[in-house]
Amino acid sequence: MLSWEDFKKVEMRVGTVLRASAFSEARSPAYKIEIDMGELGILKTSAQITELYNTDDLVGKQVIAVVNFPKKQIANFMSECLILGVLGDDKGVTLLTADKPVKNGSLIG
Repeated sequence: MLSWEDFKKVEMRVGTVLRASAFSEARSPAYKIEIDMGELGILKTSAQITELYNTDDLVGKQVIAVVNFPKKQIANFMSECLILGVLGDDKGVTLLTADKPVKNGSLIG
């Protein structure tokens, strides 16, 4: 079992997608995404969410991301956070989002 102390170490925040583009160098279909995380600045990530979203759908969407994982090199791109989503059966990943507008960088707790 995960302890409450372990869970509190995972820093999840809300941010607004500023840009999204195709990530053609990735092994699996993915997008390169830039997210405004408020006081943390703009963070980049790669996400395999092409089945349910196109790049235009993503811009302006407030998403939830883990921001305190180590950076990860994916092909020629450095991912700085991890967008969270629900793993669907064969329908792809559905993003976790804020259902009402909130301040970028707001902590999930």
